[in-house]
Amino acid sequence: MELWRELFSNRMDLDRIQEALRRENVDGWLFFDHHERDPLAYRILGFRPGSHVTRRWYYLIPACGEPRGLVHRVEPGMLDALPGEKLLYSRWQEQHALLAKLLSGSRRIAMQYSPDCAIPYVAMVDAGTVELVRKQGIEVVSSAEFVQSFEAALSGRQFETHLEAGRRVDRIRAGAFRFIGERLSAGVDEITVRDWILQEFENAGLVTDSGPIVAVNSHAGNPHYEPLPETNRAIRRGDFVLLDMWARLDEPGSIFYDITWTGFCGDPPKRIQQVFEIVRDARDEAVRTVEQASASATEIRGYQVDDAARGYIERHGFGDRFVHRTGHSIGTEVHGTGANMDNLETHDERRIVPGALFSVEPGIYLEDFGVRCEVDVFMRGGAAGITGEVQRDLVRIG
Repeated sequence: MELWRELFSNRMDLDRIQEALRRENVDGWLFFDHHERDPLAYRILGFRPGSHVTRRWYYLIPACGEPRGLVHRVEPGMLDALPGEKLLYSRWQEQHALLAKLLSGSRRIAMQYSPDCAIPYVAMVDAGTVELVRKQGIEVVSSAEFVQSFEAALSGRQFETHLEAGRRVDRIRAGAFRFIGERLSAGVDEITVRDWILQEFENAGLVTDSGPIVAVNSHAGNPHYEPLPETNRAIRRGDFVLLDMWARLDEPGSIFYDITWTGFCGDPPKRIQQVFEIVRDARDEAVRTVEQASASATEIRGYQVDDAARGYIERHGFGDRFVHRTGHSIGTEVHGTGANMDNLETHDERRIVPGALFSVEPGIYLEDFGVRCEVDVFMRGGAAGITGEVQRDLVRIG
């Protein structure tokens, strides 16, 4: 093994990257950054800059051969953690000339670029830099499929952290509904429940980036409602309650668990029960679509999962009330970089790759209440399934 390949293999699976590039008939993957605007580049390449990134750098992994880079003379050691020759520039004219040398012999290059910004999670490279690369006679293609292969496919250890987070979050979710029920007579409100959940997260060794969502009645009709002092609402008998909770273990590299459950303080009216059942069954239709594709080794893409859930809701007359995508990739961030279950906000044609984790969360949002049923689904070779507890009926609170 060449020294550069041995060094690189300690950080990243170069063979897999180059195999993927050759399979897709792409000549190389060009990474670019300035002021640490592209966190994907550092995660995929497996290094952290030793100083502030105040000058532009480029790093090319070719489909065959040795990687190589281009760095500014003010920060010549920026890519020292990575193998391969590093070209040095100062003047802008020199940068352009050496970039042309770096890309010499290439026709199609992948970058963190997405046509029409269809996949904003990977659209990290500015338009001007893409133009600069294109001036070298290069066709720039999206790295979206490559990114999810190396970012969104979980390791066994990562999946275990997700499962453990799920066990803890599910216990807290059940406890939150009990907490509401026990305090209905004395008085309880959205912020009180939110703060109780956050304290339980801390007690359980969980962390989150925001939320949770605790939404009563019409507040549940807003998909991204979060209680504030000026909007805080009491929870009383006869009220509908939505809880959307996401958290991960408080350890590096752990994976989020993200769920939404709904309940009613008392016996739910027929209308609420009917809407819940439509959303629940749309969720199940989407999950079944993934499970069947995985079992038959059939390739499935994000938009197809969205079509399954959305089609079910449309057939029941609520298509205009399902206002968001069916689901999103999940990773070390709750909204990850893999394929989203989306044919509404974008047409996500990315394959759902083995090792991918994602939410399935259709919803119907009305003026006086809204229902969302959310589970997490894991895709593995030959099988796919929900990773935590599954809501089958409205929770009867109190």
